[in-house]
Amino acid sequence: MSAKPRCALASEAGFTLIEVLVATLLMTMILAALATVTAQWMPNWNRGMVRVQRAERLALGLDRIVADLAVAEMVPINGNAKVPLFEGSELAVTFVRTAVGPNMRPGLEIVRLVEKADSQGLALVRERAPFVPMAGDAQIRFADQVVLVRSPFRVTFSFAGPDQVWQPEWRGQMQLPEKIRIAVRDGATGQMLRMSSAIMVHADAWAECARAKNATACLTARLKPAAAQKKEEQL
Repeated sequence: MSAKPRCALASEAGFTLIEVLVATLLMTMILAALATVTAQWMPNWNRGMVRVQRAERLALGLDRIVADLAVAEMVPINGNAKVPLFEGSELAVTFVRTAVGPNMRPGLEIVRLVEKADSQGLALVRERAPFVPMAGDAQIRFADQVVLVRSPFRVTFSFAGPDQVWQPEWRGQMQLPEKIRIAVRDGATGQMLRMSSAIMVHADAWAECARAKNATACLTARLKPAAAQKKEEQL
């Protein structure tokens, strides 16, 4: 059997220069097409991820707001005060609740939810301070700020008592509001969003009345102290 010429073997051993150029050109075209497609959908993907993350942070912040306000307690600022420590406006709510958290000592704490401005815009911030009896005009020093809701979302509050009439403020009342509305709006358009909600406040009586022998008389004395005192004088 005769052997093939050496020139024929050399031509069959690899690619020709033209084949290499064609393959390189095809690879370049494929990479260019992928880059074009990526450039088109990547910004949309990034915007979608930002919206999802923003919605998740908003949901977590609202959950914390609801959990705090629902367990507000009817605790006065001191033993002489006749009204519970609760001050509510459209952009801020201050109240007393049982302290919770891994590093918290058992007891009560004063919580304030308030809108503040920082370098990134407006934000609803949660602040806290340990509860201790103090003068009615004392300055509460809040600490441990945590951002709950940030721009472009804005949260406003309104309050309703047993008459079910919504009010923009709740101050100096003998009782806590029965319901609190948490309105979430788009900061740019002012449109109210679907995640807005209203909650029921669990506490509807003074803690000391739960230990009193006559709870009804205790509540009457708290709600209408002047009338109760007058009735006692008549008796």
